[in-house]
Amino acid sequence: MLGFELSERTISRWMKRAPRNPEPAKRWLAFLRNHREAIAAMDFFMVPTITFGVLYCFFVISHDRRRILHLNVTKRPTSGWIIQQLREAFPFGSTPKFLIFDRDAKYGRELPATVRSLEMSPVQTSFASPWQNGVAERWVESCRRDLLDHIVALNERHLKRLLSEYVRYHHEDRTHLGLERGHLTAGFVP
Repeated sequence: MLGFELSERTISRWMKRAPRNPEPAKRWLAFLRNHREAIAAMDFFMVPTITFGVLYCFFVISHDRRRILHLNVTKRPTSGWIIQQLREAFPFGSTPKFLIFDRDAKYGRELPATVRSLEMSPVQTSFASPWQNGVAERWVESCRRDLLDHIVALNERHLKRLLSEYVRYHHEDRTHLGLERGHLTAGFVP
């Protein structure tokens, strides 16, 4: 109508940039904020070793205080091993209401059933949506930036020791509002 001729390619490029419906993201963010105390998340990340092998680090993190509830390392993660790690992470009925995890093939088909048997509601993220498990992804990023970008793991035992020390540092020494550091500024009045 304005006299401009546009190619299909130009229109398709602009269509990708067009604003999308923000409602699904808002609903997810509201769920995370409203149920923060009742949510835990689990994830894997890979760490190369000095011999060019790959180790898989599994962890479970609580959303309310961003506390690492469980951490372990293996060369070959199987669904049976993962289920055992979940049982160790949540002993004696200390389970949160929801457990967030991605759609990794390592989990197998029996993981959601196991999560339900532990009296938790499994919440799987959408495909290619790491932002839906942001607390876990941010912890992995911090762990890589603070530790794994500076030290190369020798083997499974060495990496487990390094990560255990990093978790201790994350819980006790690192100043962030997710844990017990909120009390340092609570009474401060400028």
